[in-house]
Amino acid sequence: MAPTAGGRFVGLAAVVVAALLGSAYALGQSMAPEPRPQPTGVSAHADDPPHADQPPGDRPRPPAPTSGPAGPTASPTVGGQNGATGQPPETAGDGLFGARVGTGSAVVALTFDDGPDPRYTPQVLALLRDYDVKATFCVVGENARNHPDLIQAIVADGHTLCNHSWQHDVLLGKRSPDVIRADLLRTNAAIRDAVPGAPIGYFRQPGGAWTYPVVSVAEEIGMIPLHWTVDPSDWRAPGAAKVAAVVSAEVRPGAVVLLHDAGGDRQGTVDSLHELLPDLTGRFRLEALPIPTGAT
Repeated sequence: MAPTAGGRFVGLAAVVVAALLGSAYALGQSMAPEPRPQPTGVSAHADDPPHADQPPGDRPRPPAPTSGPAGPTASPTVGGQNGATGQPPETAGDGLFGARVGTGSAVVALTFDDGPDPRYTPQVLALLRDYDVKATFCVVGENARNHPDLIQAIVADGHTLCNHSWQHDVLLGKRSPDVIRADLLRTNAAIRDAVPGAPIGYFRQPGGAWTYPVVSVAEEIGMIPLHWTVDPSDWRAPGAAKVAAVVSAEVRPGAVVLLHDAGGDRQGTVDSLHELLPDLTGRFRLEALPIPTGAT
């Protein structure tokens, strides 16, 4: 049977309506916003190195020391507070929070970190003895416990002791004041187990990663926070010649020189002293940092 005119009209109308509906749907989809990706909880910087693995150039650089009675950087007030305000000292802007960066006079101070180590500390002591130089040893608590004879040798030769935390904890300054205090007191106790009554007048934060809490707690215990002026990066073991060249070129009156007698292969540092000690003693007065009045 042939379709009627009415039937053809209805069919055509249905086709037109379907086409219009399809166009409207497509237009709506094109105007809808793109869905946002959901967070996965994984950092985009998961492979970034922690602070301890950053090169020294990424750490705060202390101002150059200037000799004089007041010293290059005023020592923080007792308790690490700026007067009675309870606020961090004004020097916090340099990343040091008031840590000392120089000797406060024309004297140059050699400091040796991370020991004692039976492979290198005796060599360092012998060379210092040969040139009649006194230095400052920033010792790690575990090493002091394991090698009390070397702590005794350091003190017997007239060198100054400095607390360098129990286990070289670069993140110590980010921990609670109670944890910081327990760490520093445990280190002091290990040192004094070897040398009862030994004065420990300084604290050096591993990695130079200073914070207000670690400076404040160190002062509360009676220790001066000690940074440095010259860093030859001898912990990278660049070789004796490189260590000697950097120190010789950068040292100035009032400088505190950072060296290491433990924590890795330190033979390059030991060997550099054969060149450094005659050079520096010919140009500067080298002394151990003085024991502060009231040091515990």
